[in-house]
Amino acid sequence: MIQHVKRPPLDTDRLALYAKLIRLDKPIGILLLLWPTLWALFIASNGIPDITILIIFILGVILMRSAGCAINDYADREIDPFVARTQLRPVASGLIQPKEALMVAGVLALIAFILALIFLNQLTIYFAIGAALLAATYPFMKRFHFLPQVHLGIAFAVSIPMAFTAITNDYPMPIAWLLFTAAVIWTTAYDTLYAMVDREEDIKIGVKSTAILFGPMDKAAIGMMQLLVVLCLVLVGINTNMSWVYYVGLALASLFFVYQQILIKHRLPDRCFYAFLNNNYFGMVVFIGIFAHYWLTTGAQ
Repeated sequence: MIQHVKRPPLDTDRLALYAKLIRLDKPIGILLLLWPTLWALFIASNGIPDITILIIFILGVILMRSAGCAINDYADREIDPFVARTQLRPVASGLIQPKEALMVAGVLALIAFILALIFLNQLTIYFAIGAALLAATYPFMKRFHFLPQVHLGIAFAVSIPMAFTAITNDYPMPIAWLLFTAAVIWTTAYDTLYAMVDREEDIKIGVKSTAILFGPMDKAAIGMMQLLVVLCLVLVGINTNMSWVYYVGLALASLFFVYQQILIKHRLPDRCFYAFLNNNYFGMVVFIGIFAHYWLTTGAQ
């Protein structure tokens, strides 16, 4: 006999389920997408971004990450019930129907697109459409190849050329693509940490990830990517004439990468997950270094 899960009425309980669907209770994804976006906005504007553009990008980060979570749960509705970490998600547990998840994702993406149409220039809107397509297709990539983390990295990093075009109303300058490269590699590294948490279950289910691809070389691969991220950000600093405070911030941020390597030494799932979460501090400290550079140089003028 099939048991049907009782669905709560469309009230505050229902809204709470929608909030859980888009992970408002777990804002780590918003933060990891937000930091590179802020890096780009402040560098593109020499430390003084237009307040309207700043607010629109922050709202866009929240809306598109939330929409991405809803699409992800729709895409993984046949997988999540078999993974311990995800089986209680609203779609996996049957509390929200798959079509509802698509509806929520569509509404959030529409709001983000309307904001872009109203406040951003045409070139930035083109990048926004590309970013939306990347975000919508990412959850399905684990079925086709071992590099869904790279796909996510590109989807997240598109916010960087978007930020430059929004500020300059021109095609992104080379420094934007260097920052974009750093963000793609960084996202691939921390999402590999995330994939290490579910690696054994993913192998049984048959989905793919960089954690599975790298196998016993996972820690070395992550370490190499982390080193490349730091090198890219050093080059960003050189090419934008950053002062010493930026490099102090980058050096301090790099210590979090060292700490993450210590955390994943024995590949324990809970430690790998904590290492993933720790990347928030890396992004934050890099931003503090960027902000401090412009604050000090502006104040000195």
